[in-house]
Amino acid sequence: MTFLESYSAHLFALFRIVVGLLFACHGAQKLFGVLGFKAMPLMSQMGAAGIIEFFGGILIALGLFVAPVALIASGEMAVAYFQQHFPRGLWPILNGGEMAVFYCFCFLYIASVGAGAWSLDHRMRRKQLWF
Repeated sequence: MTFLESYSAHLFALFRIVVGLLFACHGAQKLFGVLGFKAMPLMSQMGAAGIIEFFGGILIALGLFVAPVALIASGEMAVAYFQQHFPRGLWPILNGGEMAVFYCFCFLYIASVGAGAWSLDHRMRRKQLWF
């Protein structure tokens, strides 16, 4: 057993929270025109991406409906990669798609593991809601 193995549940929760919040920032850029980006029309593909990224990221960070939301986010990132980056070349590091690939596989992993510790899903399963 490694030193960090005993902390794996909490480290996964921290991973889920950080990835979710960073993803929500990408959505905030598209929806609200903040963080150095121009707001996109809501009724566009980029607007739909912003909705998935912002609200999906927040739900993933909170640990609420994590498996289906992370699966949707993973799919969105796969679509983003193949529509926007892959036509510019095969390798993600050369076509600018490394973040899309990274998020795609992070969310696929999160969807397969579930919410884990420090999540509303976990609390709801145990019926320990604090609100």
